[in-house]
Amino acid sequence: MKYANNILETIGNTPMVKINKLTKDIPALVLAKVETTNPGNSIKDRMALKMIEDAEKDGRLKPGGTIIEGTSGNTGMGLAIASVIKGYKCIFTSTDKQSKEKFDALRAFGAEVIVCPTNVDPEDPRSYYSVSSRLEKEVPNSWKPNQYDNPSNAQAHYESTGPEIWEQTDGKITHLVVGVGTGGTISGTAKYLKEKNPNIKVLGIDTYGSVFKKYKETGDFDKNEIYPYITEGIGEDFLPQNVDFSLIDHFEKVTDKDAAIYTRAIAREEGIFVGNSAGSAMAGVLQMKHMFKEGDVVVVIFHDHGTRYLGKMFNDEWMRDRGFLEVERKTARDLIAEHIDKPMVTIGSGELIGHAVAKMKKFDISQIPVIKDDVIAGSIDESKIFQLLVEDPKLLDKKIDEIMGDPYPVVSEETATSDVSKLITKDTPAVLVKLHSGKYHIVTKYDIISSIA
Repeated sequence: MKYANNILETIGNTPMVKINKLTKDIPALVLAKVETTNPGNSIKDRMALKMIEDAEKDGRLKPGGTIIEGTSGNTGMGLAIASVIKGYKCIFTSTDKQSKEKFDALRAFGAEVIVCPTNVDPEDPRSYYSVSSRLEKEVPNSWKPNQYDNPSNAQAHYESTGPEIWEQTDGKITHLVVGVGTGGTISGTAKYLKEKNPNIKVLGIDTYGSVFKKYKETGDFDKNEIYPYITEGIGEDFLPQNVDFSLIDHFEKVTDKDAAIYTRAIAREEGIFVGNSAGSAMAGVLQMKHMFKEGDVVVVIFHDHGTRYLGKMFNDEWMRDRGFLEVERKTARDLIAEHIDKPMVTIGSGELIGHAVAKMKKFDISQIPVIKDDVIAGSIDESKIFQLLVEDPKLLDKKIDEIMGDPYPVVSEETATSDVSKLITKDTPAVLVKLHSGKYHIVTKYDIISSIA
């Protein structure tokens, strides 16, 4: 029989999957190391278990103890799962920018979660770093893993993630792409791979609002680089000890919008349901495509599962509110789509008004463009005819050019629906759409209402 003695034995040995559609314009082979098959659905399970086991060995974590950690959610999940098996309590601090799903998942394993404000300095007593440090001093028999500075974090990836990637690529990997947060994943994996082949390029994914890229390139810790950002799991406003800049060859910054868009694209184009840092990494790969050539093997790490982001990147309303979701732009051509195959009803300026009334009845329309010398010269509508008929019942025998109004405004078929609707007023009941063929079609209030309903 094949079975694990407990869930912790299932950590690691995650699959490597070829990316196809999203990288069709990249000459290299792009492979994703999909970490969602870990029991906590993220790569953080690896280092969470390693930090606990190392702390148990040297006595920092004692039986029945309480684990206190600042986490964006995934490390907390790994710690919480291990604590269930090993008999520890957990208290986690996190920021209010993290998804609700992450907090709910942590609580599902019995952990206590304290939500702290995002937009404060790390040294601020309200920050999730400071709160976790304070709790460690206050809670008896407690231990704070401190994933940012704990060497066991990087060591876990040196011992597992790096060797797995080397074996799965048969040693042919040329580039490693990793979103950088605590730095443990990229540094530990890079150290192992560069020991095997120093020519492997290690590319870190950073986000706007984080300090990593500028620090790598200039050695300057610039606080002006720090500002709030939406992307989860990568970037920092301080320098974790686990980020070994000497092992990282290049940092690529990715916008919040691109990270969110590619988080969704990975699911829709590749069928892989992963989280926000994977979207950042995939966007980064595409931004760096000029760095890859035929024969290269690029491995990008997909850190966690998409279920953590159902209320955010996978929610259309959330995306629209932040301007991340391109709203389908309707045009004048869309407004006439239902009758574009029918000729526009017109009437000659020399015809009688009675003929216009007859046409309106026949075609069930309320307004007609008027033609004179083969061009649109005016317009006539039922409201104006009704008003004049009340004053003069003999009006029906008069010619149209005696009462016709100005021609309706003309727009191109690419004109936005919103711009078309602005032209329709009480005095202008219709707009003409000029097609590329030179023909015209009419847009009325009814067409505008139908497009909205």
